[in-house]
Amino acid sequence: MTQHQPDPAPGAEPERGFLVAVIAPETDEEEELAEARELLRTAGVVIVGEVVQRRPRPDPRTYVGKGKLEELKALIPETRAESLIVDDEVDPSLQRRLEDALGIRIVDRTQLILDIFAQHARTAEGKLQVELAQLEYNLPRMRGMWKHLERLGGGIGTRGPGESQLETDRRLARRRVALLRQRSRALERQRDTQRVARKRADTPLVALAGYTNAGKSTLLNALTDASVSVDDRLFETLDPTTRAFEHDGRRYLVTDTVGFIRRLPHQLVQGFAATLEETLGADLVVHVADASGSDHRLVEQLAAVESVLAEIGAADMPRELVLNKVDLLDPLARRRLRNRFPDAAMISARSGEGLDLLRERIATRFAERFELVRLLIPHTDGARLAELYSLGAPIEERHDTPEGVLVLARLPRPDLPRYARYLVAEAAVPPARLSR
Repeated sequence: MTQHQPDPAPGAEPERGFLVAVIAPETDEEEELAEARELLRTAGVVIVGEVVQRRPRPDPRTYVGKGKLEELKALIPETRAESLIVDDEVDPSLQRRLEDALGIRIVDRTQLILDIFAQHARTAEGKLQVELAQLEYNLPRMRGMWKHLERLGGGIGTRGPGESQLETDRRLARRRVALLRQRSRALERQRDTQRVARKRADTPLVALAGYTNAGKSTLLNALTDASVSVDDRLFETLDPTTRAFEHDGRRYLVTDTVGFIRRLPHQLVQGFAATLEETLGADLVVHVADASGSDHRLVEQLAAVESVLAEIGAADMPRELVLNKVDLLDPLARRRLRNRFPDAAMISARSGEGLDLLRERIATRFAERFELVRLLIPHTDGARLAELYSLGAPIEERHDTPEGVLVLARLPRPDLPRYARYLVAEAAVPPARLSR
């Protein structure tokens, strides 16, 4: 058992949480609990104590076993803990038994992550997804939450069969869930329309995927001059953000999505499927990993991300592995990393190291989709020139000539037939007439 003395925090008093976990006998305790501690720090909870039970699987009735449960009964009053945080998913019946036995609020891993999501949702869509996930999580737990209200109303106007407060709350919650799902479907249709428009423009879309806090938002900012929040907290970026960058005159869209974690609860993957669908709509997934930790942690995080990508149907999508934060490594660690992942791009989004190489790699992925052509567009067909810009095609153009506008452009191959009549042979255009 470990006890922690909380640091005094300015302003509002932080919640005092007692962390409990069941881990396998051979598991490294520090590595296993590191993520739970970071989740609590992100949620603004001060850890006032810890109890770890080593056993193959949690006890179905007490989670930690009878002996550890008695130990918790003594420790919780000593530490003045306000909540018991269980680093696991806890079913509603076990949650009620623990609350009855310990006289303290039980918060499981899923509820903790949902609380962090609620803190970090900024857009209307993000807030909608958080509320929907919270309601679906709480519905089967309402009996425990509202035990004191499980009675029929009394007095004038309430005589007769009546309806328990619990059933009223459940009915209202189900109605709210149905409404939120309807709104979510409407937003999904809107995103589908936007994706079709992007596909029509044939602008390549790159999705940044990775473990939370791996540096995806910092990379998005570095590639596109965006201003996404990059505080050192888990799930700092919850809402998908799409920005553009140009390389060799070609435009690319980059989307930063919610970060993944180890043991991401299945219902959260379902609840945030709409956000994660941005990954499915991409042409390339850039898997960003934090290279600054231990080898074991890196492998574990890579596996966690790949597991979630497989769950949302993105297992077979084209990948580019990016090892971030290499500025924190010494030369020996870099060489070991290069030998272990020879095809990965090694970068530092913070310092800018390796970003030019990454841009070049992304451009190479899409090089075969475009063809470099010379076009002579008459002045009477100015709409065609405007259309070229809307395609995102890189254009180098001279001043007007008597015949029209000469352009050099990389056209998406499917659009070549539409511009066939404007094609001119390279020999027919003196090089001096085209300016770069």
